[in-house]
Amino acid sequence: MILQRISILQYRNIEQAELTFSPNLNCFFGQNGMGKTNLLDAIYFLSFCKSAANPIDSQNISHDKDFFVIQGFYAQDDGTPEEIYCGMKRRQAKQFKRNKKSYRRLSDHIGLIPLVPVSPADAVLIAEGSDERRKFMDVVVSQYDKEYLDALIRYNKALEQRNMLLKETENQVADDTLFSVWEEAMATAGAIVYEKRKNFVESFIPIFQEFYAFISQGKETVSLSYQSHASDAPLTEVLRESRLRDQIMGYSLRGVHRDDLNMLLDGFPIKREGSQGQNKTYLIALKLAQASFLKRIGLPAPILLLDDIFDKLDASRVEQIVKLVAGSGFGQIFITDTNREHLDSIVKKVAKEHKIFHVTNGSIGEVNDKH
Repeated sequence: MILQRISILQYRNIEQAELTFSPNLNCFFGQNGMGKTNLLDAIYFLSFCKSAANPIDSQNISHDKDFFVIQGFYAQDDGTPEEIYCGMKRRQAKQFKRNKKSYRRLSDHIGLIPLVPVSPADAVLIAEGSDERRKFMDVVVSQYDKEYLDALIRYNKALEQRNMLLKETENQVADDTLFSVWEEAMATAGAIVYEKRKNFVESFIPIFQEFYAFISQGKETVSLSYQSHASDAPLTEVLRESRLRDQIMGYSLRGVHRDDLNMLLDGFPIKREGSQGQNKTYLIALKLAQASFLKRIGLPAPILLLDDIFDKLDASRVEQIVKLVAGSGFGQIFITDTNREHLDSIVKKVAKEHKIFHVTNGSIGEVNDKH
């Protein structure tokens, strides 16, 4: 899938933009705070029906404005055009349309436009709690497996009902029948979520290791391990056994909503062992491997958003990433940097058509790449 053109109106600090893109490489330079990340976020919105930066849709409307509109004009691999529209007015529900037809459920859109973002915000995967790492798995698997996304939605709805029941029955004798209904629903959907996460991680690890080894030139080894209560026993047993403790706490302590993805560097948790450069290498390798994985399993090559990825990396690792990104293994690429030289080094290695844009105060203009 190629994003040929985008129209943006009053999204974050971008008052208005009409841009036509290269099907290969698109570079954006400018100082921090000018709007480079906001442009990539608008592209992200068209794939995932939400912002990567702020999940509260109304807060993405430009200050003192009443609405935003993002329209993307795409071409599928066979040339078939796709028009995606998103509009949001204050105090109203957002509208999301494909070829002028509204979606019945926004989840039906996920996976149509595969996309992988790489940005400094990825640091939360290492630094923060397990919910960030579950979100990483969810975003990847949901793009190629509708059954997974449906099961995840069903699980979360049942979990919400069980948690309400736990709060209502705190310090009381529980109604076993009512609890069993929601626990069975959680177990049925959770078993699907667990198996698909497990299969994904097993398939993904060697691809991730391959990318990390290339970027680090074999200096360290990395791995991932998937941790889930569903690996201990059937989820119905896990939930029933935990029910009394859950009533005391008022929420569900066990289940696939507590899964984690352990991130390892040379056999130890990277959160404890990794330097800034190693952490950055780990995250970039993880995301580039995600794009490669989606392509290898048969999806169209994902759009790749690379936002300010070179900071805190030594010259040799920057060079290796440039070689990777400039190769033929990826689809359409959007890359931002404050350093024009980083972008020029990539452009020199890409023997394909490209475009360069300058971003300043929310205004985006194409520039001649000879300077």
